[in-house]
This record gives sequence, C-alpha cells and structure tokens, in this order.
Amino acid sequence: MQGQKELKSGFVTIIGRPNVGKSTLMNRLIGQKIAITSKKPQTTRNRIQTVYTDEQRGQVVFVDTPGIHKAKNKLGEYMVNVAERTLNEVDAVLWLVEPTTFIGAGERHILEKLGNVKTPVILVVNKTDTVKREEVFEAIDTYRKEYDFAEVVPLSALRGKNTDVLMDLIFQYLPYGPMFYEEDMVTDQPQRQIVAEVIREKALHALNEEVPHGIAVTIEKMKERRGKKQKITDIEATIVCERDSHKGIIIGKGGGMLKKIGSNARFEIERMLECQVNLKLWVKVKKDWRDSDFLLKNFGYQDETK
Repeated sequence: MQGQKELKSGFVTIIGRPNVGKSTLMNRLIGQKIAITSKKPQTTRNRIQTVYTDEQRGQVVFVDTPGIHKAKNKLGEYMVNVAERTLNEVDAVLWLVEPTTFIGAGERHILEKLGNVKTPVILVVNKTDTVKREEVFEAIDTYRKEYDFAEVVPLSALRGKNTDVLMDLIFQYLPYGPMFYEEDMVTDQPQRQIVAEVIREKALHALNEEVPHGIAVTIEKMKERRGKKQKITDIEATIVCERDSHKGIIIGKGGGMLKKIGSNARFEIERMLECQVNLKLWVKVKKDWRDSDFLLKNFGYQDETK
C-alpha cells in the first residue's frame, strides 16, 4: 500500500558459553518465557526460534542456540554443531559475555569460531547489574582488542536494563522484507516440546549437579478434555536418566522429589496453557543415552545435516 512504512525482517542468533544468560535475554526481548533458564550449564539443547513482531519496525526471529563448548559426548557434539552452524545463516549474531577482563578458554573457543563468520557480530556485555561501571568499560576494552565488533551493548537481561537499545540496534542490521511469521506467533516450538522443556527445567532446578546433564523428558500423552467447570489437559511424561542411582535421586525419598518436580512443572504449565493440568510423571533408565544416535534422535536431538 502507498504510504505504508517498509518493514524489516530477519534472523538473529544468540551465542555465548553456557550459563551466560542467553535464554534470559531472549525471554526478556520477547516479553514472555519461551526458553528454559537454569543456573546449570547446557540447559538449552535445541535451536529454539522465537519471534518478536513490532508493527512499526518489522519482525525479528531469534534463534537461541545451545552454548558453544568443547563436546564430551554425542549429545554435546550435536549441541555444538547446531550452535556453530547458525552463525553464517543469520543477519546478525549477538555474543553474550560477562563483564570481566578475563577471557577464558570458552570465550577463546568462540573467538576462534567467529574468525570464519561474515555476519555482523554485536557484543552484548550482560549482568552489568552485578559489577561497577568501570569494570564494564574495562571488559568492553578487553574484548574490543580481540575482535572487530559491529556494535557493543552493555546491559542486564535479568533487570531489563538497556535491552531497548539492543533491540534498536538489531533492527538496523536487518534487511527490508516481508514478515516470516504471523503477527501473533511467538515461537515455532510445538506445545508438547515446550511442556517437556518446562518439566526438564523444574528437574534441573530441583536436582543435584550430576544428574541433570543426563536427563531428557518425553511426552507420552497430551490430551484435552472437558471438565465440569473448565477444560483439563491430561499429560503423561517420562523423565529419562542414565543410571539406576539417578533414578532413585529423581524419585526421592517416598517419591518426594518427583512430586516436587511435578507440582512445580504443573503450576507453570497451567499458567502457559491457561487451563487445569493433570500431570503424571514416570522415571526410566536408558543407559548412556547421550552417546546413542538412536536415542538422541528419539528424544529430538538429531542433527538435520546428518
């Protein structure tokens, strides 16, 4: 239509070593929770696409990738391949780092990977609410000496500080063109997968250090029915772990741990689905599933390029 403002649309990937705040930033930019967050590393396993639509400016499709790290098993290899492949497939790369002058092995590994990238890279110094301003400037100077960034943005994803500045910059790097998704679409993740991720998040929060890395969640059944006053969604899910000892920890004394995971997950799923949820959880052992191509594919972690 004549006189209508031309819109921009494009893809932006968020990278960074595990636990730097990638999912928190994406959830903040989108304005609602899509990616699961946890203090434990390697929380995000799949490439999650979320969509931000601004009627005045256009549409940003965010690709939240697993953290780039040195892989220890086939699941790790899958996660790293997914993350690294996206770098040249997008219009801009957001690299999240913490406000420190120490560039560790994880950041060095990412710098090495960025050496082959032609996409504009925006350095995002996250967690600025945790340090003094001078420390933020020192961190920026340190990183600027290592790479020619298109832009540098200090912010706090948790507090939402300066995230509007980042969004303005992102739109500058997007090409003009039609929107990829409907205006009301927020993610390309199937509902079942988001539900599985919520359950996995609650397990990550509740369990000890070693167990969470070796768990996956599969949804066996997800069905809606009419209740007396409102609709009810029946969900049956299995938490898969690698060892019998892990199974005991996940179930807990008298089933206490499993009940805790279940009730925390149910609360969030009910808010998300806006209906009553009847959630049943089981625990199964699949030894060394993270090194099994068949089981990885079964749990939705198959690399599309293979």
